Amino acid sequence: MDFPLTLAAIFRRAETLSSAREIVTRLPDKTVHRYRYRDFAERTRRLVHALHDLGVQPGDRVATLAWNHYQHLEAYFAIPLAGGVLHTLNLRLHHDELAYIINHGGDRALIVDRSLLPLYERIRPLVAIPAVIVVGDQNARPDEAGMLDYESLIARAAPATDVADPSEHTAAALCYTTGTTGQPKGVLYSHRSLVLHSLGISLADVIGLCERDAIMPVVPMFHANAWGLPYAGVMIGSKLVMPGPHLDPGSLADLLQREHVTITAGVPTLWMGLLQLLDANPGAYDLSSIRLMLVGGAAVPQAMIEAFEKRHGLRIVQGWGMTEMSPVGTLSHVPYAMADAPPDSQYRQRAKQGRPLPFVELRARNENGLVPLDGKTMGELETRGPWIAASYFERDDCGDRFTEDGWFKTGDIVTIDERGTVDVQDRSKDLIKSGGEWISSIALENALMGHPAVAEAAVISIPDMTWSERPLAAVVLKAGASATPAELRAFLAPRFPKFWLPDAFEFIDAIPRTSAGKFQKAALRERFRERQASDQRRETAT
Repeated sequence: MDFPLTLAAIFRRAETLSSAREIVTRLPDKTVHRYRYRDFAERTRRLVHALHDLGVQPGDRVATLAWNHYQHLEAYFAIPLAGGVLHTLNLRLHHDELAYIINHGGDRALIVDRSLLPLYERIRPLVAIPAVIVVGDQNARPDEAGMLDYESLIARAAPATDVADPSEHTAAALCYTTGTTGQPKGVLYSHRSLVLHSLGISLADVIGLCERDAIMPVVPMFHANAWGLPYAGVMIGSKLVMPGPHLDPGSLADLLQREHVTITAGVPTLWMGLLQLLDANPGAYDLSSIRLMLVGGAAVPQAMIEAFEKRHGLRIVQGWGMTEMSPVGTLSHVPYAMADAPPDSQYRQRAKQGRPLPFVELRARNENGLVPLDGKTMGELETRGPWIAASYFERDDCGDRFTEDGWFKTGDIVTIDERGTVDVQDRSKDLIKSGGEWISSIALENALMGHPAVAEAAVISIPDMTWSERPLAAVVLKAGASATPAELRAFLAPRFPKFWLPDAFEFIDAIPRTSAGKFQKAALRERFRERQASDQRRETAT
């Protein structure tokens, strides 16, 4: 049968087969809200009706500015089921960027958390959104004229008996990239791509989702569809646990323990904080229910993978992807061929970005053409597949991101070995070229974060009059720890060629980050490059 792959099919299955499963949310006041899929389904149908009453037409973008909670999950489904396009807004972006994204996306309505109204007020003069719906305590009505209360809308609306079941190629969701250069670019996802991505990440050799799982996406629902976990979790009928705005290590550890979470996902920064909490309070939390911690958004240091497993029995699986990839592209399980390899070799394997999911095809290219699968030769990673973007939303100036034969150019510099394992060496803009030879900042960072005194490290290029560029390491030390540049250089020396070793080490309080939690190296380069260049000019003059 030519059966359409749509979110409506996922929704109907969850409503019918998983009606008794729980959806749990930690609310802003730290109380816990619980309801079941049957309640989620009825409220989602009511929201569909309410959106129609507000005039939402097929193809209209409806934005959300919200944390991870049950109302956001309702919007994840209700907006596409009403024929609209879910447009998640990253609340960590600058208000000027948010205004640009809203205007570029042409949003017709906005669902916003009450706690985030101050952020909306900053962008309100810059945008024109016909309908604004506020999520929060229904006893505290918004004062501003024209704003609608989410719970009142739900209560007034009758459940929609019919939900949109359009062509699978109809747009369902819109996310914007969080790049550090240029304006954010929109990626429009079809129903088909979201369904196939949900199936792909649910496979046993990927995340292996099943109905008995309790999934806690710590990765925000406003960032790359929370890595597809809300859609996949509802499709499978898993218990869903939403942390709300409480992302501190203590709140996360408490919720993971309280709800017996089996799968969780987030960026390395969050888990570094959890690791410090567990190390400082041995035995205080029972997290033995967790079978998999999916970590992505930035390279995961091998030392962190080992620390969680050896000290706390928790298994990290690293993932890699991009907004343009819906977003998961690879996952770093140990291949069957390495099942009997020594533990050290397996840890090194898991610190790489891993092998592609089924239907995701990868290759790498450099100035000499396609690189061999030798695990050594670097090239820019290219990809294609059924959930990979073919273009950007309303942009005709990004043709250089796609090859003539239809592959997407990721901008990541990688090696690929004979088993298809991807090892990201750097972003193309962050790779350091010293004396004509390439140096991977990520490899140096991961090694530095294995030093017992180092909490975090970012490596950037700085100008050099002799070698063109040289590496500088910006290092954040653990509380109460100390280290000298000489000690850190000696720690790295056995692992890398001599010319890779940083010329300078700068000790700083914190590494600036993008809204997605990645190191903001442009800010570090601006901070240190001119100073280093000035130092070199003075040395040359003397």
